Amino acid sequence: MTELWKLDAVDVAERIRTRSVSCTEVMESVVARIRQVNPSLNAIVDDHTGEALQAAAVADRDLLDEAFIPGRLFGVPVTIKVNCDVEGQASPNGLAVLAKVIATSDAPVVKNLRAAGAIIVGRTNAPEMSMRGTTDNPLHGRTYNPWHPDASPGGSSGGAGSAAAAGFGPLHHGNDIGGSLRSPSFCNGVVTVKPTLGRMATFNSTASAEAGLLARLMSTQGIIARSVADVRLATEVMSAGDARDPWWMPVPFHGAPLGRPIRVAVTRNPYDQVLHPGIADAIDRAAGALSDEGYDVVETEPPPIMEAAQGWFSAGITELKLTGDAFVQQFGSDDLKLVFERYYAIGNLLDLAGYRAGLSDRTRILREWSLFLEDHPLVLTPFLLCPTYAWNADVSDEAEFRRLLFSTVYSYGMNFLGLPAGVLPTGLVEGLPAGVQLVGRRFREDVVLDAMQAIESRVGRLVDQLWAREA
Repeated sequence: MTELWKLDAVDVAERIRTRSVSCTEVMESVVARIRQVNPSLNAIVDDHTGEALQAAAVADRDLLDEAFIPGRLFGVPVTIKVNCDVEGQASPNGLAVLAKVIATSDAPVVKNLRAAGAIIVGRTNAPEMSMRGTTDNPLHGRTYNPWHPDASPGGSSGGAGSAAAAGFGPLHHGNDIGGSLRSPSFCNGVVTVKPTLGRMATFNSTASAEAGLLARLMSTQGIIARSVADVRLATEVMSAGDARDPWWMPVPFHGAPLGRPIRVAVTRNPYDQVLHPGIADAIDRAAGALSDEGYDVVETEPPPIMEAAQGWFSAGITELKLTGDAFVQQFGSDDLKLVFERYYAIGNLLDLAGYRAGLSDRTRILREWSLFLEDHPLVLTPFLLCPTYAWNADVSDEAEFRRLLFSTVYSYGMNFLGLPAGVLPTGLVEGLPAGVQLVGRRFREDVVLDAMQAIESRVGRLVDQLWAREA
């Protein structure tokens, strides 16, 4: 039973459903793993393992009733990021000033996970305001990447990414406004999909004000896991609606079948930056896997992602400065202030007319992408143009900051568009995890996940290499 922590959520749920393993046995294995390894990683910063063991015991009593029908995630351990509300707990988002602001209700995705039977084992770390590409803050400290102590775990859901790779249960909640699900997945060698705008209901009772318009258009909730099957299962569960979010869309998760073979456009355009040879090899490997699985893989250019990336760094940064700068200056650390200063210096801050024009232009850019996706339902892109970076890259010299920022145009460009985008690992580059990104049509996460599954079936789970080092 000591190896139950290695199992995927699909396997755990099936074994519990068939009564071949108990919820307590699963939870004891995961809790032992957390207590053994988390002190060196600091991925979980709010420990609920004691309560989780009690909840597992209660779940086992429910299973004694032969007529009881377990939910799709019954007994499955899950973590929740510290910027998402869990009733009765704080959502500090990496800030000491928010450490005593207590949620009065579960956020919609938390409610949906619990309704499916998942059990929360802890809360995972995030940088201040969840606005850095690494995970460190004065309140909870730095989260470490389990592959190497000097590597970044990504951000802002770095705690979730580190926890997923380390084996702290199979499912780890996160969210993504500029890459915050996909960056930790890339850096830690795990899997995610950033859902379409409107797929996931979002609400925090602890929020002091509604998010800005672009923040709502660009941000979404999601899951980080070790396998595509787990991302699919949890994303389906989490996407149930909630009246507290008027942006949620009642769109079926499984769309109409597409004509075969499905065409995949492959782009390697570095936009005046340097595409690392290891990342180019990762794209080749993913493209080859898709071709072997029957996809029509073609080398062709989609509409320029740089336009969408520039929109994020003009209208998006303008809104961020208007809505969050006073808070950053009053409560942020020196590192956070430095990062925001660099955002503003690189971004194109707009006046009201410019902001309005930027919002309008988003429609044009998204229309061009939507038309391209009619003929090419999937686009295979780099996620980062470079390998996994150092944990403090965003506060090192300004040249390194700029290099990293312009290496991530395929990340935050997709947030500006609100398209679904998945990241999965394909191997190691310079000894650290690396992977690729797959982009799909609006509300076709199912098609993105199918293609990710095809790649994973060829390259396998990367975390198995990490765990083999411990043997």
